Amino acid sequence: MQTKQQIQQLLAEAGALPNRRLGQHFLIDLNLMRLLVETAQIESSDVVLEVGCGTGSLTEALAQQAGKVIAVELDRILCTIAQTQLAKTENVEIINTDILEKKRTLSSPVTEAIELARKEYSGRLLLVANLPYNVASPVILNLVTGPTVADAMCVTVQRQVAERMTAVTGSSEYGKLSILLTATGDVKTIRVLKPTVFWPQPQVDSAMITFARQNEKVARIKNIQLFSQTVNLFMGHRRKMLKACARLAHARLGNVDNWPAIFEQCSIDPTQRPQQLSPEDYIDMDSASHAG
Repeated sequence: MQTKQQIQQLLAEAGALPNRRLGQHFLIDLNLMRLLVETAQIESSDVVLEVGCGTGSLTEALAQQAGKVIAVELDRILCTIAQTQLAKTENVEIINTDILEKKRTLSSPVTEAIELARKEYSGRLLLVANLPYNVASPVILNLVTGPTVADAMCVTVQRQVAERMTAVTGSSEYGKLSILLTATGDVKTIRVLKPTVFWPQPQVDSAMITFARQNEKVARIKNIQLFSQTVNLFMGHRRKMLKACARLAHARLGNVDNWPAIFEQCSIDPTQRPQQLSPEDYIDMDSASHAG
């Protein structure tokens, strides 16, 4: 792991400065970095995905625990620094690419690297990262809905994203992110992080969040992609009544067209608003839509 001074020196030697547009805020509190690694409970059979590896500070610590670390860095200069720093670390693969293709799906080089690594290592796929603010939500959603699925996550994110991840039914931050995470596993806030633990300091607080996928929850969802689309449709019109959202769903959710019967079967009042439904309600609707 690297101190603030070491990171600054590495950047200075490369003639580079942190790129705020890319959300480059380096975690410089080594105790928090150790907490992130320890909380992830990484085993030697696990494959770890790190998004935004920067100069390789956290990557080094991850490599000491994991079977394989796949680190992704968009910035070419930072990627070169990390590759140099970790040149002798055989279980690390650093990929210079955008983690997202078309801002929606995980990059093909990354998913292909994960697939190859999982053929060699039989443990879990973990996301452990100081996530760049501008990609945190889509990366997390992709790793929940698949096709590449994380068994667990331990990440630092902007506090606003953390609040959306852990939001309860009916709250202002409640939405697709909290519904999907709660419907498929257990999400918790470990610690709120002040701007001073990063360099350069962001203008907002951050938070360390964990997510553990629970197979018994996932098994209740018949089609995770359709479930995600349903949640997205309804929560995208959160001020409308459910029965009004259902009219929009006829054209956008394939063969699911019996919404009045679904609401009745799930004992859901169609005059409610989408944000009043719990993740459990959305799971019940998913099950009812596949009945028969």
